[in-house]
Amino acid sequence: MDRIAVVGAGLIGRAWSMVFARAGLAVSLWDKVDGVADRAMGLIGGSLADLRAAGLVQEAPETILARITPAATLADCVAGVVHVQENGPERVEPKRELFAELDRLCPAEVVLASSTSGIPASEFTGNLAGRGRCLVAHPVNPPYLVPLVELVGAPWTDPAVVARTRALMERVGQVPVTAFKETRGFVLNRLQAALVAEAFRMVRDGVMSAEDVDACVKDGLGLRWSFMGPFETIDLNAPGGVEDYVGRFGPLMGGITEEQTPYDYDAPTVGRVTAERRAALPVERIEERSAWRDRRLMALVAHKRGQPH
Repeated sequence: MDRIAVVGAGLIGRAWSMVFARAGLAVSLWDKVDGVADRAMGLIGGSLADLRAAGLVQEAPETILARITPAATLADCVAGVVHVQENGPERVEPKRELFAELDRLCPAEVVLASSTSGIPASEFTGNLAGRGRCLVAHPVNPPYLVPLVELVGAPWTDPAVVARTRALMERVGQVPVTAFKETRGFVLNRLQAALVAEAFRMVRDGVMSAEDVDACVKDGLGLRWSFMGPFETIDLNAPGGVEDYVGRFGPLMGGITEEQTPYDYDAPTVGRVTAERRAALPVERIEERSAWRDRRLMALVAHKRGQPH
């Protein structure tokens, strides 16, 4: 049985552990803070029970959980593994230090992947002897429910390492996409940034409330985007496909983007949106609402699995 090391036992590390374990792989889980990996086991068990209740795993939760083992040290965690999935702090220096240690501990054939949301691998792997086996494998939160994984290599990453990681992600049921080069924030976050910035602008400019902007996505765009992307969407929105769509709506859409100057997240607008959200959801209920979100995602995933592509 192939063994995977998950380094960092926070929210993303726990989710990755479930992704690999439910696919039948052995997982070694480590966190630099004493006790965190052990406590993570109880949280993972609860999430696996929810997955079983939603019909998204067939095995008993305890069977899947038994494939995950907390490790006492980083060296123990990476012993005998074929792949390391790092989930450390989103800062360059800690990643640089951690990858240097991983490069020292792991044999040359072990892939070293980071879950970073926006730090290019070139910023923390350049000085490593084994830098060719390092890349970013950026998941979407929570990765045990949202399967997309962005694979982004540094200029020196071995293409075979990217291909091997893509094969692993497909094997464990994720949906890998490969970037041909590094970009700031990668692709998914760049798409998200454009939408979020425009949402804030609509509130800032007095066009619409935060609640109604949310409705435009969850009850509008999001319904289509849950099963097709922007290119397929426009391809189906004109009788002649993409070229016809651009001929019909290109001037309108281009004019809109001309108005979309960079947005600086000004404090007054952030305050207004915060006030609306806190009126709708007190901060102490965010964790409860996050659990609700995950259950809704489970139902959506179960539905999508039963539909033809």
